[in-house]
Amino acid sequence: MEQGRERGTPGTRPAGTENTAHRPAHRPAGRLRRGLLAALVAAAVAVPLAGAAGPQAPAPPPARLAPPAVAGLDATYAAHRANAAEAARTAADHGYRDRAAVERALARAQLLYFDGRGAGLVTEVLGDLAHADRVAVLVPGSDTGIDTYDRFRATALALHQRLNREAPTGVRTAVVAWLGYETPGTASPSVATTGRAEEAAPELRAFVEDLRSVAAPRARVSLLCHSYGSVVCARAAAGLDVDDLVFLGSPGTGTDTAADLRTRARVWAARGAGDWVEHVPHLDAALFGTTVGFGTDPVSEEYGARVFAAGDGGHSDYFAPGSLSLATLTRIVLGHTQEVTR
Repeated sequence: MEQGRERGTPGTRPAGTENTAHRPAHRPAGRLRRGLLAALVAAAVAVPLAGAAGPQAPAPPPARLAPPAVAGLDATYAAHRANAAEAARTAADHGYRDRAAVERALARAQLLYFDGRGAGLVTEVLGDLAHADRVAVLVPGSDTGIDTYDRFRATALALHQRLNREAPTGVRTAVVAWLGYETPGTASPSVATTGRAEEAAPELRAFVEDLRSVAAPRARVSLLCHSYGSVVCARAAAGLDVDDLVFLGSPGTGTDTAADLRTRARVWAARGAGDWVEHVPHLDAALFGTTVGFGTDPVSEEYGARVFAAGDGGHSDYFAPGSLSLATLTRIVLGHTQEVTR
């Protein structure tokens, strides 16, 4: 779907074309649709105070660098590490000890980008990106920022470790944890709309372009998108130079079908048996210049994605060590798609 495109509620008819003879039979479904959309609207309008952010740690502006290049990759890492270290000192000086601890750890990481202001933005590389034959990019969902970064990093680390164990001899891998946008809060109005995703999509497209200039020329790139991150990936998908696009625990992508993404990538989708997102209404409606709700369920037959088994895990368990979903994601990233359990 094109950025900013709005869509009406599925199933509506142009004015004057209603079939009044059948109207009573459709009334219960219409009431249900209106009721579910009303619940989404209520969540989007009435919850802002519940999700309001508290005071945020002060931080220096990010390092200003040219787009990353193979020859300057170490210098890029070093500049952003230095910025993370400075942010940690600033946070500690102002009493934000937990934030400072996370930033001190990041100051030892391979950072393609770091911005400690506000909720924070981080792009971390695990592995040798410049020589990787297989690259996985993880895009997180709601409530992800520097203060909760350890949780997101754990998913990237679990995948990286599994890839290292299972990659064939001579195949090198890398994982990128891309916290490149301000994620919505779970209890906030933005989590029910496409607004944050529309803002994030250009950043993700630009990042993939930069990644292609740094990674090995024929590297296979897989985009693994969790929860609200799947909305971001769908908004960025058209023409994106990736090989696989994977939706995990998705509330919907804002498109009716996988074909609407206009991507050359293989489109995958999975949902664990214990994932609460199954109960999210798969509806959407234009409201105040944005779209509330995310439309068709990506694991439904009508969506048209390659659905794979994800086991019994919950919404946060797709990268759990030893899980069926992590094993399957490893196969997809390595290109062993014939081994994926449908």
